[in-house]
Amino acid sequence: MNETREVAVLRYGHRPGRDDRMTTHVGLTARALGADRVIFPDNAGQSVETVRGVTDRFGGPFVVERREDQRAVVRNWQGVVVHLTMYGEPIQDVEAEIRTATRAGDEALLVVVGGEKVPWALYERADFNVSVTSQPHSEIAGLAVFLDRFFEGEELDREWTGADRRVVPEATGKTVVDADAEGDADDGN
Repeated sequence: MNETREVAVLRYGHRPGRDDRMTTHVGLTARALGADRVIFPDNAGQSVETVRGVTDRFGGPFVVERREDQRAVVRNWQGVVVHLTMYGEPIQDVEAEIRTATRAGDEALLVVVGGEKVPWALYERADFNVSVTSQPHSEIAGLAVFLDRFFEGEELDREWTGADRRVVPEATGKTVVDADAEGDADDGN
């Protein structure tokens, strides 16, 4: 993975009580699949705490932020803005162009994932409006596919630092070990 450019994910909009789990999973997906940080709406406090807790336990680096004015984040972004929407250009048609655009001058990438109806100004401000299948589906799935294609699978081999726990990959079972004393297993519950 190119370590010189920043990849941030902005969860645009959050409806408390309705979007709590989805907003949290946007953050967890961003973390697990290579983003450097996630920016949540100011009213998504529980999602912030959950994703920070996972980062503390399973490692980073990963930054979780809360911002009141999400429009300002998009408007003032210094770099490439990708808006994930089912109405955009197919990812397979623009992924190489997005990678090229972010490599030119090591441009930072902001990936915007809507949580409610996004304003038309976002479509206009985005450098790329990108779809994954042009069919209705989860924004979490769209983010996962986008990040995996953007990083060309390299994010799957990421090294995690500062972890208290580590998952032991295995065909069956659930083994989580203390990162410092890897011989001590627990069932992860």
